[in-house]
Amino acid sequence: MASDRAPASSASGAKLYSMTGFASATGAEGPWSFQMDIRSVNGRGLDARVRAPDWIDGLDVGLRRVVQAAVGRGSVTLSVRVARDEAQAATSVNADGLSAVLRALSEIQGAASEAGVTLSAPSAAEIAAIRGVMDTGDDDRPDITPLAKAIVSEAETLVKAFNKDRAREGAALAAILTAQIDEVERLTAAAAAALGDRAEAQRAALERNLARLLDASELPDAARLQQELALIAVKSDVTEEIDRLGAHVAAARELLATSGPVGRKLDFLMQEFNREANTLCSKAGSSALTAIGLDLKTVIDQMREQVQNIE
Repeated sequence: MASDRAPASSASGAKLYSMTGFASATGAEGPWSFQMDIRSVNGRGLDARVRAPDWIDGLDVGLRRVVQAAVGRGSVTLSVRVARDEAQAATSVNADGLSAVLRALSEIQGAASEAGVTLSAPSAAEIAAIRGVMDTGDDDRPDITPLAKAIVSEAETLVKAFNKDRAREGAALAAILTAQIDEVERLTAAAAAALGDRAEAQRAALERNLARLLDASELPDAARLQQELALIAVKSDVTEEIDRLGAHVAAARELLATSGPVGRKLDFLMQEFNREANTLCSKAGSSALTAIGLDLKTVIDQMREQVQNIE
């Protein structure tokens, strides 16, 4: 079966589907009418559930295939309700069936009376609704194959409307994420620019500390001093984190421009963003760089919330 998916595009060029959506439809086949709806919420993988009448053999299998061809991820439920319009079918009383039901009712009434229980008498309509009392103009088990085919055919149309709804939401998510990624890029550039002022401040602090050491009566040996200076430089160097943030920005934009389910990859990328922002904050060494790192963490948390909705 061909996929019923069509890329969701936004002004940013992103092509995404939301994992949440809804659509409904109605149809009819002969004396049968049916209603169906499909809805979905977030999920780790694809969980396709079908709620359909169990007396239509194979219907749930056919409907599940329709869903699996159209959806890549999410918890999806497709529900079908079927009713028969008896006015469209000639009906008559099944004499044998009616006699059997009346005998059974009589026995029930007698047993209840002996037990001291009073039962209200059933109405004619209630008796007529009992299986076997009424005959339709068709066989007792009419051919429901056309009904099953009609429901599956309508389901294929339904999932197209469902995906259209998810695509609309996906385009909105893409626009939000694009703006947030732009903000991360801006903050990353600001962090890189702040390194110049930070380096001057660190150099001045290091010179002051060295002056205190030179005034001390006991100086550490040259090798130990070199080792400590190298350790300070490594601990305070954040250029690698800034470079990785830039690479993550490029990877996020590439994913947003990719068709198909990318939610899992984006979720993993958000973890990488957060790791670099945390390291930047821990190694900042200046109030300005710390403030930028905290702003980065805020935007990244907001992105993670949006990514949870993407297929």
